[in-house]
Amino acid sequence: AYVAYSEMALHFDRYLRVGGLYTYYDATITNEDYYKGISADALVYSDPIKDPAAVRDLIVLTKGPDMGKTGIIIGIYPDGSNKCVVKFDRFMGLREVRVVPTSWVGKRLGEQDPDDVFLIPRK
Repeated sequence: AYVAYSEMALHFDRYLRVGGLYTYYDATITNEDYYKGISADALVYSDPIKDPAAVRDLIVLTKGPDMGKTGIIIGIYPDGSNKCVVKFDRFMGLREVRVVPTSWVGKRLGEQDPDDVFLIPRK
C-alpha cells in the first residue's frame, strides 16, 4: 500500500509540475552552494547501516544536489533498486515528491516537529 501511495503521489507531483499548476516552482534551486566546503558530519542523522530509515520516518538527505533537505519517506521500492520516495517538507507552500537512492537518506535524530500529515486536526 505504501508503494502504491508513493507512486500516486509521485505521478500527481509530476503532473502539477509539467502542467505549470504549482503556484511556485523553480527547478534551478539547489542546496549545493550552501553545503560547499561543509563536511557531511555537520548534518545530524542516525547511522544508515545500523538504523536505516523506514517508511514514515522523518529524514534528511545526506548527499546529492538536495543535501540538507528534510522530509518523510512515503515508500521504499521492494524491487532491489535501493530507491525510496521522499515527500519533502513544505517550502513556499508546496511539498515536492522525489525518488532518491536510499544511500542518500538518513533518519533524523533528536526531537522533531511532526510532519504536516500528523498535524491534521481530528474531531
